[in-house]
Amino acid sequence: MKRRTLLIQLLGLGAAGVAGPALAGSRSAAVGPSGAPFPPLLGPIPLPDDGLSAAEQQRHYRRIRLVDRLQVPEGYRADVLLSWGDRLGEGAMGFNNDYLAFTPLGSDRALLTINFEYISAIPWCAGYAEARGRELPFAPLIAAMEQAGGSVDAASLEASSPLRQQIATVAAAALEDLGIGVAELVRTADGGWRHQPGKRDRRVHGLSGVDDPAQRLRVSGPAAAVFRRQQRLGFNDGLADQVIGTFANCAGGTTPWGTVLSAEENVQTQVVEAVYADGSSPAPAACPFRFDGRRLAGLGNPFQLAGNKYGWMVEINPQRPELPPVKHSWLGRFRHEAVAVRALAGQPLQVYSGCDRHGGHLYRFVSAEPVADPRDPANSRLLEAGRLEVAQFNADGTGRWLPLDPATAIAPQRTNGSVSVPHSDRGQPGAERLSSDAELERYCRRFRTLADLYPGGGEEQMGAILIDAHLAANAIGATPTARPEDTELDPRNGDLLISFTMGGSDEGGSADPAIFRGPEGQTPWPFGWVMRLSDGDKTFRWQMAATGGTPWEGGLGFANPDNLAIDSRGDIWMVTDRSMGDSATDVFGNNACWLLSGGEAHLFATGPMECELCGPCFDSDETTLFLAVQHPGERNGAHRAGEEEIQAFQLKDRSGAPLEQLRQVPLGSNWPSGVPGRNPRPAIAMVRRIRPAPPAAPGRRDRSGAGAWWSAPGAGAGPDG
Repeated sequence: MKRRTLLIQLLGLGAAGVAGPALAGSRSAAVGPSGAPFPPLLGPIPLPDDGLSAAEQQRHYRRIRLVDRLQVPEGYRADVLLSWGDRLGEGAMGFNNDYLAFTPLGSDRALLTINFEYISAIPWCAGYAEARGRELPFAPLIAAMEQAGGSVDAASLEASSPLRQQIATVAAAALEDLGIGVAELVRTADGGWRHQPGKRDRRVHGLSGVDDPAQRLRVSGPAAAVFRRQQRLGFNDGLADQVIGTFANCAGGTTPWGTVLSAEENVQTQVVEAVYADGSSPAPAACPFRFDGRRLAGLGNPFQLAGNKYGWMVEINPQRPELPPVKHSWLGRFRHEAVAVRALAGQPLQVYSGCDRHGGHLYRFVSAEPVADPRDPANSRLLEAGRLEVAQFNADGTGRWLPLDPATAIAPQRTNGSVSVPHSDRGQPGAERLSSDAELERYCRRFRTLADLYPGGGEEQMGAILIDAHLAANAIGATPTARPEDTELDPRNGDLLISFTMGGSDEGGSADPAIFRGPEGQTPWPFGWVMRLSDGDKTFRWQMAATGGTPWEGGLGFANPDNLAIDSRGDIWMVTDRSMGDSATDVFGNNACWLLSGGEAHLFATGPMECELCGPCFDSDETTLFLAVQHPGERNGAHRAGEEEIQAFQLKDRSGAPLEQLRQVPLGSNWPSGVPGRNPRPAIAMVRRIRPAPPAAPGRRDRSGAGAWWSAPGAGAGPDG
């Protein structure tokens, strides 16, 4: 697909130069039939359900403008519930809210658990003083870091050094804006929700426990034995099996017994990811502090955080603020994104999770003991013993689970020509790359099983394997996948649904092209898939349930699926994570929320400029859909009048005829305030129906009365800005 970006000034065009429809709402329900229970939005490209003829698509899509709003269909409204900086427990709402979990406390009260993932430096720096009520030394720190060459090992500086103090101040503020939050909610008179501060409000952040040992997190499973070792190859933080804080909290899941699992994903930007053969971490100096005003990294360096204690799945009980969160090491350490929990009476507990990296894997934990009562809070102990397995996919739609066990044979697969495995010099941390059959054969002759790569025995050996789960999985032949971003269980049949966001590659790996292919066999395919996996004891079957991409290339019209939610009817709600800097996917416009139903994709919501929509979840009676709006204005900060660009695309209408489009795109965002020039903030939005659904079109299902989500709960105040 062809794409060129031209500044308005270079074209000599003003706003009037691209006159055309603004994407500011949905089409009328009378435009045409749709299988959706709402009038779908008109997106930036022609879609099968947009109700327009080919001639109408030519007229409508030739000139369009994107808008800086959270747009929802006609008859719905979106309101802001909480935004960055709002008071929450003993702290505040953090930055870049992601996964959301709704826990009912009766009919009119509830808890909302919130993940805070990472720092987008441009809007965070610009808006920090307004959001958090204090100034930080951003300008002098940027200048000092530039003089220091861009990166600094803070621990090597004198304690009295002004630079060290500035680094500690900014890094602490950033880590305190990450982690997990719990907010108490009450139902309003019109049936919506609002935050009502209460005793269960809570913040667990990246430095929890740094000053108060009682606030430190606990570790379960074999990795705790590694952390307690006195003799080690690498760094000792002196905390044994206690952990300071949690950060990079991305996706998550809710257990049947009411706790929430929070996934630590891209920790490698803040602490050392590589480990030694005994599971210990290199010194924090290997991941120095970096800050230039556009990127903030190495946040763990000033506080000497051990990298092997991050990248885990964290369990938190939102109803018990006195209990410390637990990092369950049997679930493995990798770039966790997604978690789904299968708890059936009389069967072992199963937990599915993905590693969100190019060439990352799909994992399954199986508990050692069976579940008695799926709703018993004591089930948390089942996460403390079992086995971790990793998926090996076959191109014929079958697959099997490989145990991450010391006795498992070494059998790496060279996908796309090479594979990263644990370094053959076991005194070196991290990986080496095998790029030929001869190198692979030599490696397999030297290391027969995982026990040869991770010496020792007992819990310490098992803990080292779990700490190095990604490379250990590579070593035994797990299939490299296309960045698994979410896992959800279909309540109708128990199938596992997996969103794979894109089939790309980087220096660390790439997806298996035999599995992850476009509609016509294209590889790489950058637009993503939703897979359906029917699991068994040791094997499974899989098929692609939905494929991203433009309709004229065989896709369903979306790009880069991320978080999933399944409603009471079994329909899939999906949000997208299109990179704002990827020209291949720019044609899809702003990130969005879609309904996948009956083999079709229906556009329900589009986000503000430069944002990602995350964490879709419903309240108990499905009258409210919560969406986390993450990083609006990430690339350009606050939008100011006239700061726009023109994008040009080659599209096709429903007849297959070429359609040339000019698109006016604001740079930056002012969401949620909508005030020109005001800094954007990540926030949580509530979407509700305010008018009854229109009658179903002839030949379509009438689902308007299928649940409270499809009927009007009553009118409210105006929509968000």
